[in-house]
Amino acid sequence: MKKRYFFLLVFAVLILIPLVVAGVRYFVPVPSGVSYESEEYQTDDAGFLYDLTYTENDEITEEQEIFEEIYTMIDEAEEFLVLDMFLFNDDYNHDTLDFPPLSQNLTDKLTAKQEENPDMDIIFITDRINTFYDTYTPPHIEQLKEAGIEVIFTDLSKLRDSNPLYSGFYRTYFQWFGTSEDQWLMNALRPQGAEVNIRSYLTMLNFKANHRKLIINEKNGLISSANPHDASAHHSNIAVKLSGDILYDMLESERAVVNFSGGNTRVFSDFADKMPEKAEESEGQYTVKLITEKKIKDNILEIVNSAGPDDILNIGLFYLSDRDIIEAFKEALDRGVELNMILDINQDAFGNEKNGVPNRPVADELMNHDTQPNIRWYKSSGEQYHAKFIMLETADEVIFSGGSANFTRRNLDNYNLETNMVVTAPKGSEFAGEVTAYYDRLWMNDGAEYTLNYEEKAEASLFKTMMYRIQEFTGLSTF
Repeated sequence: MKKRYFFLLVFAVLILIPLVVAGVRYFVPVPSGVSYESEEYQTDDAGFLYDLTYTENDEITEEQEIFEEIYTMIDEAEEFLVLDMFLFNDDYNHDTLDFPPLSQNLTDKLTAKQEENPDMDIIFITDRINTFYDTYTPPHIEQLKEAGIEVIFTDLSKLRDSNPLYSGFYRTYFQWFGTSEDQWLMNALRPQGAEVNIRSYLTMLNFKANHRKLIINEKNGLISSANPHDASAHHSNIAVKLSGDILYDMLESERAVVNFSGGNTRVFSDFADKMPEKAEESEGQYTVKLITEKKIKDNILEIVNSAGPDDILNIGLFYLSDRDIIEAFKEALDRGVELNMILDINQDAFGNEKNGVPNRPVADELMNHDTQPNIRWYKSSGEQYHAKFIMLETADEVIFSGGSANFTRRNLDNYNLETNMVVTAPKGSEFAGEVTAYYDRLWMNDGAEYTLNYEEKAEASLFKTMMYRIQEFTGLSTF
């Protein structure tokens, strides 16, 4: 009997320790410089870009602007380049699918730039998912390193744990095994690629990411929802390009990532010295502000809560699941705010079929509210509507907040690394015209069928609703 109680006690302790670790880690602050909000700047230089994939006359049509602009920024750089990109690989099932070589194209652009300007500093920050968590180094990343480009892999262990039930056990027991280049298990991201190992899968299950997508040179900065990932090449995305004093803040937000990831941050001071001096008092018709991580959520809630009965909220999202934002949407509807939403159907993921979670159960919840929003689904041809933005139209101005962050707990509660830009533009200005024309085009199906009526893909499923709520609450999901 005593032996039995002893083993029960040992078992309980082995379970209790990870739970304590998970609880302690919940209160650990984010690294210094993360969850950042810049001051507001005035500028006349703010541009909106987008990628669209849609069906026209029974043929798939693409309009690609974002990476063409990124390539232009690389060509125009004279002093330095800083890139922070989440998915940077050609991982997908090459036996059944075929995508443009987006990751290799970006690699070729950067290596050619470094060869042309060997003294230029180019820093490429990315996520460890591109090496399947240190199992191997893909050829295109080796090419960057061989060209003299500094590649920095984000130290994800410094981030808060978005999947605490698992990460408590990982931090207590599994992390001490370290990483390995052993290759004996199938690669879930690329079945025909290099095999991986159990340690890399154990790391992956923490569901952490540096999810940012941006580029900075001494002249301009661009923040996007688009990844340089081959299997993402056809996705519909958005981006904002700016210049001026806001670039200093973009550099500071990236310096923070390099700092906690063990890189050399002194070079960022050199970058700042190579940019135009900060203006004592900025001028321009647009007000711009950089926000990262939870500051993005604070800004979204501020935008929604400020909307009145005569205002319009236009939303374009790949994922919507954050409970605080959903409740704020309901309250805005109750105040008489017009709420329009274009949502991805959540049915396609690089050739694999998804189950519609979280967007379909969330849309069903909102459509069952006393006052309903207007919801349309983006019509997918196998790609994703990968945009992430909110736009408030008032009588006098348009406030646009967009970038890398999905409207989910993982993206907005200081777990992932994210970057968004907020642009406040007067009604009638060029930027306001660009973003509203883009939205109206999709909403009204102007020129092609971009979006579908809500009823065409509506789904009321108690099981999926329960699944979504549990996943969102616990972090046991990839959204």
